[in-house]
Amino acid sequence: MNAARTSATIRYTAMRLGIFVGCFVVVAALVQFGALPKGLGDSNFIWVLLLALVVSAPLSFVLLRKQRDEMSAQLVDRVDSAKAKLESNRTQEDGA
Repeated sequence: MNAARTSATIRYTAMRLGIFVGCFVVVAALVQFGALPKGLGDSNFIWVLLLALVVSAPLSFVLLRKQRDEMSAQLVDRVDSAKAKLESNRTQEDGA
């Protein structure tokens, strides 16, 4: 079950990275063809990078809602089990 928790986080991160890479490629193509303005001087790469971040953030927020909820639920379960284990250890110390 621990592998399932890890896979939800890895899956969400990989999908988020994929959306960013896709946005980066699209923005770079639009800048290259002149549909979007190029950066000033040598700042073209940074301009494309920042624009891709701005575009990919809301897309990830909307498109990855299900994966984010799955990951959140699994993290809550993990925190709850850690709290239960801590409470169990605390009661064992009180009993001794």
